[in-house]
Amino acid sequence: MSFPSDLEIASRANLKPLPEIAEAAGIPTDLLEPYGSGAAKIKLEAIEAMSDRPKGKYVVVSAITPTPLGEGKTTTAVGLGQAFQHIGKTATIAIRQPSMGPTFGIKGGAAGGGYSQVVPMELFNLHLTGDMHAVTAAHNLCAAMLDAHLYHGNEAGFDIHNIGWRRVLDINDRSLRNINVGLGGRLDGIPRETGFDITAASEVMAALALATDLHDLRARMGRIVLGYTKDGTPITAEEIGAAGSMTVILREAIKPNLMQTLENTPALVHTGPFGNIATGNSSIVADRIGIHTGDYLLTEAGFGADMGAERFFNIKCRYSGIAPDAAVLVATVRGLKAHSGNHHIVAGRPLPEALLAENPDEVHQGGDNLRKQLENMQIHGATPVVAINVFPGDHDADVAAIHEIAAEYGARAAISTHFADGGKGAAELAEAIAEAADEESEFQVLYPLEDSIKDKIHAVATKIYGADGVEYSAQAEKQLATYNAAGFDKLPVCIAKTHLSISSDPKLKGAPTGWTLPVREIRASVGAGFVYPICGEMRTMPGLGKTPAAASIDIDSDGNIINLS
Repeated sequence: MSFPSDLEIASRANLKPLPEIAEAAGIPTDLLEPYGSGAAKIKLEAIEAMSDRPKGKYVVVSAITPTPLGEGKTTTAVGLGQAFQHIGKTATIAIRQPSMGPTFGIKGGAAGGGYSQVVPMELFNLHLTGDMHAVTAAHNLCAAMLDAHLYHGNEAGFDIHNIGWRRVLDINDRSLRNINVGLGGRLDGIPRETGFDITAASEVMAALALATDLHDLRARMGRIVLGYTKDGTPITAEEIGAAGSMTVILREAIKPNLMQTLENTPALVHTGPFGNIATGNSSIVADRIGIHTGDYLLTEAGFGADMGAERFFNIKCRYSGIAPDAAVLVATVRGLKAHSGNHHIVAGRPLPEALLAENPDEVHQGGDNLRKQLENMQIHGATPVVAINVFPGDHDADVAAIHEIAAEYGARAAISTHFADGGKGAAELAEAIAEAADEESEFQVLYPLEDSIKDKIHAVATKIYGADGVEYSAQAEKQLATYNAAGFDKLPVCIAKTHLSISSDPKLKGAPTGWTLPVREIRASVGAGFVYPICGEMRTMPGLGKTPAAASIDIDSDGNIINLS
């Protein structure tokens, strides 16, 4: 008998009324705003109303560097959240809202998988409460006002060749990456080159995730830099009168969404900033509520520990003021074997037979990636626990090799079978996290904000990525001078690079050494609150594959969604 699909499992979920979920978590039910029966907005007044409740342990969930196989980080976060009730404790999970681009593309949804999912999974993956569309509208309103400003005389003095504000859309569409606007007659605007990014890559999304309340969000909208004058002076959304209306559009979107898992664990689903060029973490306001809802708050950070977790530590925790008590590092036997560099793996194709054969030496070889990611956790003072996401057919000797690697760093490791067994399959992992979170730890950021931008980049490149140093293009040097003059040098850095390697080269597996980080250009997300150096080619608008998931998703004769994954 075949294992049921995620959608089949989700369709059989026994959901509790959300007021019941909220009440058990201590969230005042009068502060819920239902969106049908599957989700509810939580008013921001809950932050103050719950401030006297005890704080739970704060745990970030990250992983080894991703491979085409997928390490199951979201599924682990969901399964672990469910597991705590199996050991007599309570937990809440906080995860990002998925973009519909990947949902209809090749990656699929992001609700977890198997018996560790957030439900209803259709609602989770499709629109939810409309936050993505609000970000899209706020961003594009600003773009429209910018073009209107140019048309009506350009009073602010934009250099038309130095405007960084593009448009966004929550669908994969490569044909919109680079476009010309203002074509046609004189009444159709000022012709110029621009383009589209996916909504998750919008600075508005990043700012929404890092805002601490509505007034902070309004200030962040005002600080967004749209472009520069010919002498390098930044021009903001405030200066063209767009920031207020942008915030009005986001007034509902800043409220976190409450959902539940298959085992009725509370799930706060909110914001979805890109993990390549932004923080890759869910919102601060969700965490400010979630930290008071139970014994543990599990918050997921995108991609590997060199990316989402590093940004969690050095950007999100700075703005939230909440320090982590422990960290989860998800690893798989297959993923570590892939990091040995011995196998050619293509998503959607059968796995190489050699990858599935027992080979603990190969796990140790690819385990250099796990070793570096453990080191990256410990650099920040976080106590790591390795979550061994076990697949059917994994060999005991290979799993034992992961335990041995964790032991090298004095870290706990626990097997988890949450995909097939739900929360009970992650009970051993929950016990390990509980022990780790009770240990004394001293959280620390990697660099002080007073350091120069170059010093911050050097710290991340050498200490987290393992690079020998950093080299800058002439364009990046020029941009650095502009940002220093504008006072942006006191912001944290968010390095945009490939997620497929700890290095900037996606072909390099494991934990590469002897390389230099190339900074091609540097951009400033002043509204979000960080500077982001770009290292390599970053696609901020994905394209659809030859046979995207959208070609299979449909409605059956009874009106039910089918083939959503």
